[in-house]
Amino acid sequence: MTANEQATNEQAANGQDEQRLAGAGDVTRRKVVVAGAGAVAAVGLGGVMAANASNTFAGERREKPGGGPAPALEECYLLTSETTEGPYYIDADKLRRDVTEDKGGIPLTLRLKVIDSETCRPVRNAAVDIWHCDAVGVYSGYEDMGNGGGGPAPTGEPPTGEPPSGDPSGPPPGGGHQEPTDETRYLRGTWKTDRKGFVTFRTVFPGWYRGRCVHIHVKVHVNGEWTDAGYEGGTTCHTGQFFFDEESVLASAVVEPYVSNAAERTTLDEDTIYDGTGTQGGLLKLRYDKRDIARGVRGSLTVGVDPEADSDGQGTAPEPSVSASASASVSASAN
Repeated sequence: MTANEQATNEQAANGQDEQRLAGAGDVTRRKVVVAGAGAVAAVGLGGVMAANASNTFAGERREKPGGGPAPALEECYLLTSETTEGPYYIDADKLRRDVTEDKGGIPLTLRLKVIDSETCRPVRNAAVDIWHCDAVGVYSGYEDMGNGGGGPAPTGEPPTGEPPSGDPSGPPPGGGHQEPTDETRYLRGTWKTDRKGFVTFRTVFPGWYRGRCVHIHVKVHVNGEWTDAGYEGGTTCHTGQFFFDEESVLASAVVEPYVSNAAERTTLDEDTIYDGTGTQGGLLKLRYDKRDIARGVRGSLTVGVDPEADSDGQGTAPEPSVSASASASVSASAN
């Protein structure tokens, strides 16, 4: 077999694996991996790299024409701010890059680069979780809580449960994780970084709810292994949130279905979680048509992490882990 024939066959195999994984969108992470461990490996280490490497957003590091890395940006060396995970994290989310399901909203392509904040080297094969509310402020898995725990959503059925009081960004009364109230899992997903540290998600521009500005939650897990049982071992080295500038949020607010969101909106400057440090604090770099944001938004950010840290999910500075392999897996992390 010639080199060209081998390359063609490998590309075809990767394409078939990615189709199989995409078709398993309604299967949990464990079931996806059990049903096709080879698909996860092939897509994560082949197809995903190719897809991620082909899209470079403005403001990110690019390759020099000669093939070497371009000079590092100053922010490359900064440790991205640690924040609270909030009450609505659900681990064992679906292993997928497209988390949209059938939710309406402005298309958002979220492209992240995970690097070691000390060395600026890419963190490979990290498991990255994202989750956020929909256009009217409702989190999947917690639809009974209504609009971010702040009352009924402007659209849909009123909540049947007792919403948590206080700041909906933090833990519910008594502290800790809020157990899910339903089986929905839209706008949640997990995927692995490629050899250059990149991971890309397809989602929708988030909405807002009482007490919080527009944001996306994120966790980064490292030093684990992708096996037939899922992503095992390792630690959660970062828990954070991504934020959107006021100009983009105001532009989205006049577009359906965001215009239906009647919740009082908290601005970026008023938010109690965003620390005001720009990209270091999780402020996304955004690209979109200023005349028509409904056509879609591309957001990007370099996330600096300490791979040896152990994030507690409560917004405190992570501590170096005693043993990177002694932590629980993603299926039991940071609840």
